[in-house]
Amino acid sequence: MTLEQHPLEPFLPKNAKVLFLGSFPPPKQRWCMNFYYPNFQNDHWRIEGAVWFGDKDYFVDKERKSFNKAKIVDFLNEKGIALYDTAKVVRRLKNNASDAFLEIVEPTDLRALLRQIPLCHDIATTGEKATGEVCRYFGLDKIPALGTVTELEEGLSLYRLPSSSRAYPLAFEKEVEAYREMFKQVF
Repeated sequence: MTLEQHPLEPFLPKNAKVLFLGSFPPPKQRWCMNFYYPNFQNDHWRIEGAVWFGDKDYFVDKERKSFNKAKIVDFLNEKGIALYDTAKVVRRLKNNASDAFLEIVEPTDLRALLRQIPLCHDIATTGEKATGEVCRYFGLDKIPALGTVTELEEGLSLYRLPSSSRAYPLAFEKEVEAYREMFKQVF
């Protein structure tokens, strides 16, 4: 099993108010675009479309079975939403995208990321592994419950969101509501 370096640079708009952290991108063969949440079967961009525009297909390019990266990047820059992952280097224990078979070899230095986006006071995690890594990094003993907000340190909060992966099925409407509630508090 070989080590895999994170294939993307952190996406850190200077006006970022919230930093979304997943665990690590899926294998490249599952990508439909060269950006975050690139698997067409992942609902992250559909959730964002439903929350912000009332249209789960707002960022979907149906003809290409992809997402519209340019539209996503413009949106993220306008709103001030940053993206990265909790791992910089991983080892896949199976050749799939499952967090259960993802060994983090080098975690992300979260404080170094946050120093680059000084207006950001909120982290949103999109899965249990990412949440666990954030908690470990900040010295929290217990992973917070899904849909809750936890203070990591003074001036920095953690929102635990449901995974947007269809491998961890939660009704789409419940995912949308969790994201909507977080965004109401952040923005």
